[in-house]
Amino acid sequence: MLRALLAGLTALFLAGCATEAPVAKTYDIVVYGDSAAAVVAALQAKRQGSSVALVNTTKFLGGMTCSGLSASDIFHREAVGGVAREIYGRIGRHYGKTYVDYFEPHVAQAAVDGLVKESGLEVRMDEQLDRGPGGVTKQGDRITSFRTLSGKVFAAKVFIDASYVGDLMAAAGVSYSVGREPNRLHGETLNGAQRGDDKPRKHYTQRDKDHFIKDVDPYVRPGDKTSGLLPFVFAEDPRIGEGDHRIQAFNYRLCVTTDPANRIPFAKPAGYRELDHEMLLRNFEAGDLRFPSLLHKLPNGKTDWNSMHAVGTDYVGANWDYPEASYARRREIEAAHELYIRGHLWTLANHPRVPEAIRKQASAYGLCRDEFREHGGFSPMIYIREARRLSGEYVMTELDCKGRRTPPEPVALASFGLDSHAVRYFVTARGTIERDGVIWNVPPRPYGVSYRSLIPKAAECANLLVPVCLSATHAAHGSIRMEPVFMQLGQAAAMAAGIAARDGLSVQSVPYAQVRELLKAANLPVEWTPVKSSK
Repeated sequence: MLRALLAGLTALFLAGCATEAPVAKTYDIVVYGDSAAAVVAALQAKRQGSSVALVNTTKFLGGMTCSGLSASDIFHREAVGGVAREIYGRIGRHYGKTYVDYFEPHVAQAAVDGLVKESGLEVRMDEQLDRGPGGVTKQGDRITSFRTLSGKVFAAKVFIDASYVGDLMAAAGVSYSVGREPNRLHGETLNGAQRGDDKPRKHYTQRDKDHFIKDVDPYVRPGDKTSGLLPFVFAEDPRIGEGDHRIQAFNYRLCVTTDPANRIPFAKPAGYRELDHEMLLRNFEAGDLRFPSLLHKLPNGKTDWNSMHAVGTDYVGANWDYPEASYARRREIEAAHELYIRGHLWTLANHPRVPEAIRKQASAYGLCRDEFREHGGFSPMIYIREARRLSGEYVMTELDCKGRRTPPEPVALASFGLDSHAVRYFVTARGTIERDGVIWNVPPRPYGVSYRSLIPKAAECANLLVPVCLSATHAAHGSIRMEPVFMQLGQAAAMAAGIAARDGLSVQSVPYAQVRELLKAANLPVEWTPVKSSK
């Protein structure tokens, strides 16, 4: 009797466990990420007949394309094709044009959402990878499934990590890097530390957009070393070209307006500290009267606001641990960035130590009432310019961007300048503040991004593609990291993933010729033929 009772209780227990346990459906392709590239990859997989799920880590689709990065950095429109061009075309039709790459965030959101809805794509929203033990399951060199924090399990033949931070890639145990490589590692000149005091201050001009053009004291009490350094100013002297763990600054890309009916004035945030903006105030008092923002006009009286000059909305040095940080720590970093930026905006518009002309210009702007309504007009996504980078079968370097080397098996074109925002502030030998890390160097022509830079080394993982945190040096990534390029790389990754899933191949063994045919059919350019720009 006792044995029967125990058996019955055991059966009930197991039945309860069975109903609680997540049941994994096996897809051909699972795309994980928070970017527009993730959306494009999943759409391509759906269109080519692969069974696919998009596991989106946020509560909205489209990543930075829909989060305030509304001035798309496209040097050559002819270098953009495929679904990316469809998205910009949809945005354009909203404005009665064929193609638009300067747009309002909500219009981009509608374009992305419309494509996804029409496709019937399976999307799981607000699902974050369980980065703990057992979050990613592998058999040999293949990922079999991953688990999210909600307990859902996603199994597939091939996975695409199209996140801005590369969490799935990292959890799968593939090699990656964070920070800046030393120049000597790949024969580069723009990697590693890049200090801004390599010429006398008197030779700086208004053209030196991202450096100090006036002397600014670095100490809490000017001239008093014992008072300590201002926030995020470092005493160490960077050596040009030396590598480190540091990454370029993040910010939030803002959509602002001067329309009184739509404008939310910049408010002083709770937790505001004047010390956090002392560097900005001293820079004005030293005589740098440049408006510290890069402003791009958008339709309907709106403007894309980005960081520019010596002290802008970039929160320099506050993000170095973000790529490897826990989710909780990332939220803290994001909150600190938002506080800093809101404080920066209020300071520009209101602080009596800001020159009157700057205050007048800044106070004319405000956040938009009709954008990001759930966030009070503030962007919902921090602008992650750089995080982890795959160490894959091929590493894109400065040499590829400059045309000194031809990348094998190209799957997309990139053309933006090799661009890094500041990495840190430091004290020069002259006892003033300068910025380390700023680079800007424009490639001579659009160049191909190698398929081999999207895949791990063969021994590490056979069924993973990484189109956003791709295999590139810090310097090269600064050029490739544009949203249109990421979208095209995501589409190419899905094409290769479809072939691998269908034919039972590793991603390293996918025939490039087959991918190339699919790229051609989708109007995705991979070789540059000079044409008269339509821009």
